[in-house]
Amino acid sequence: MRFTIEQRHLTDDRGKPVNASPSVTFHACEAESIDDAVRLFVKKHAAEVIGNILTFPGFQAVATMRDGSGVYTLQFTPASGRLRTAENEVRPC
Repeated sequence: MRFTIEQRHLTDDRGKPVNASPSVTFHACEAESIDDAVRLFVKKHAAEVIGNILTFPGFQAVATMRDGSGVYTLQFTPASGRLRTAENEVRPC
């Protein structure tokens, strides 16, 4: 199954809020389940999950992760075959 991941940058590496315009990026990920998609994305980015992963019906999830460059909110949703959005290019995870 293909997932689209919205990655929203919340804080920088010093814990300060991020106000830069490219603070949102989109990624595409192939995984067998929503749990696998979260695990693969976090592993690829050498990050750790902060708190709980919230899962919702319809293969959707929200998680918060931290890596060396800051803290991010991730929103996972099922995707179609489309690989670009009007605002941002979708990057593979």
